[in-house]
Amino acid sequence: MTPEDIRAAVQREMPGVRADLERLVRIPGIAFTGFDHSQVERSAEAVAELLRGAGLPDVRIVRNGGQPAVIGRRPAPAGAPTVLLYAHHDVQPVGDLTQWRSEPFEPVERGGRLYGRGTADDKAGIMAHLAALRAFGDALPVGVVVFVEGEEEFGSESLEDLLAEYRDEIASDVIVIADSGNWDVGQPALTTGLRGLVNGFVEVRTLEHAVHSGMFGGAVPDALIALSRLIATLHDDEGNVAVAGLVTGSAPPLDLPEDRLRHEAGAVDGLTLIGSGRLVERLWSKPAISILGIDAPPTEGAPNAIVPAAKAKFSVRIAPGDQGSLVYESMKAHLERHAPWGAQVTVTLEQTGEPCVIDATGPAYDAARAAFTEAWDGVAPVDMGVGGSIPFIATFQEMFPKASVLVTGVEDPDSRAHGPNESLHLAEFERACLAEALLLARLATGA
Repeated sequence: MTPEDIRAAVQREMPGVRADLERLVRIPGIAFTGFDHSQVERSAEAVAELLRGAGLPDVRIVRNGGQPAVIGRRPAPAGAPTVLLYAHHDVQPVGDLTQWRSEPFEPVERGGRLYGRGTADDKAGIMAHLAALRAFGDALPVGVVVFVEGEEEFGSESLEDLLAEYRDEIASDVIVIADSGNWDVGQPALTTGLRGLVNGFVEVRTLEHAVHSGMFGGAVPDALIALSRLIATLHDDEGNVAVAGLVTGSAPPLDLPEDRLRHEAGAVDGLTLIGSGRLVERLWSKPAISILGIDAPPTEGAPNAIVPAAKAKFSVRIAPGDQGSLVYESMKAHLERHAPWGAQVTVTLEQTGEPCVIDATGPAYDAARAAFTEAWDGVAPVDMGVGGSIPFIATFQEMFPKASVLVTGVEDPDSRAHGPNESLHLAEFERACLAEALLLARLATGA
């Protein structure tokens, strides 16, 4: 097929691709503890059905102690490479429903964007793969292995075991991970670096039990104030991370305007951004610490009593080049060392995920850049970092060291993945589908 044929084929398939995307979005497949995991099963079955419909002769739902993943395979024509196409079918919880303008699991189009949980992260990634497969039909020029995970949003706990179990079946020459995004609407990108993740808990205890705040206040510290003081030591006055021993990396030479970041983040008027250095460095290649939640009495109905214990969940995004285990030990040492007023401090680890750097050179990346440039009508992709974490990329790199790993995706700065009103820019989605089809053609010919 010529590039013109591929473009026409993708355009022909887009109505059906969109309809199937909406069908997937309607399935609330959340792998988090406490949610209905039968919906994750439904989601896996729907993905398997779609892969079979796209002409893959070998499609299986698999698991290794976790949520169901789907593997679909089609052998390569003689002399052609095999390409692994990754995405995930599970989604984040919806959070505060009052913040959504429409039902999270009922896709709605507004202003050229499709709104709903999973529209961008990552059910559109699944459908970008399917759009490329459908465009070629029986004339698929490469071998493919489609691997659609079922618990990426919940930490990919069983992924490494799954990859090890099916290693020989999914071994490929090129790996395309459709779980990232582009620099902007109209500006494609290839992700070449991602921060890692260390999540944990810190508990502060000042008393064995609650006591009267009037009778003991002024001499006996409460745990919430102690926890607040402890949390405040994690950053300096500029907002830079103040924990010793954490690595700082380097970021691509891109300039992110401050007003764009403020708009994308929804910053309130008058807010001062924290940290120092270029914004892309703060977002992609320097460590960042956030407090995700605090266990303490709610304000409604809180008694006049000194709180004896309080607990916070922290999240550290770690720079490429650092290690999760070392960062956790640095955090633990810092928090224990800065315990205020002799309070008891207990630090526990929830999870770690390693950062990664991708060598974006070689024939597969040349093919990807050419395909993206063509799909975006002459606009060449930029290399960018991502502040978020996809820890399993490091696992793919370790298990398949000879494969070229391409990190692509469908998100843009307004997609709001993980937040209320997640959405997909439909015109950009079509370009991403076209780019993947063009990429498969170029990988087949080595052009």
